[in-house]
Amino acid sequence: MQQCSCKNVHVTSIPTETLPTVDWEFDTETDRPWNTTVWDDPINLMSYVTYVFINYFKYSKEKAAQLMLLVHNEGRAVVSTGTREEMERDVAAMHSYGLWATLAKD
Repeated sequence: MQQCSCKNVHVTSIPTETLPTVDWEFDTETDRPWNTTVWDDPINLMSYVTYVFINYFKYSKEKAAQLMLLVHNEGRAVVSTGTREEMERDVAAMHSYGLWATLAKD
């Protein structure tokens, strides 16, 4: 270790081999994906909800109908999963179609 004195200021150099290394592994528990959930409402027809899922998410008619039945029978269904930004976009799209949707961490 070297020290120098310059007008009452002392600077100490630290050998680089003593600096800690950083482990950049991600904690999968805190990096859970975000979900878009569509909720049941008394306004939209089941056929319309199916249409929205086919049109926006490009789901097959069968998958869209399955998700619509979950919304209708269970009161909600997770319709997409991804990053927060992607789910914010999906929620905004569902709102533009007149559906009630929210995002949350898994």
